[in-house]
Amino acid sequence: MKVSLEQFDKAFENRLRLQIMSVLVANESYDFNSLKELLNVTDGNLASHIKALEKEEYITITKSFVGKKPNTQYAASKLGREAFKKHLEALENLIKQQKL
Repeated sequence: MKVSLEQFDKAFENRLRLQIMSVLVANESYDFNSLKELLNVTDGNLASHIKALEKEEYITITKSFVGKKPNTQYAASKLGREAFKKHLEALENLIKQQKL
């Protein structure tokens, strides 16, 4: 089976966006600071990649307050979970193809 490049999602070509989606698919939700710490990135870097995933509607954002501090939670949307799954399947097929 030949793997077409069209099966890969351009939104996940970037390592950080792939990591963000991995965390969000594996967890119900994650807040900004925890995600930043886990991935060891700057505020600006994380924010720009979050914005790219939000634009694709792959994540949902919920803003609230914990005490008097703002808290932003991110979660993978249904569309994002499906796109991520398809992307991983394409990667697995590419790996299998290379083993033949």
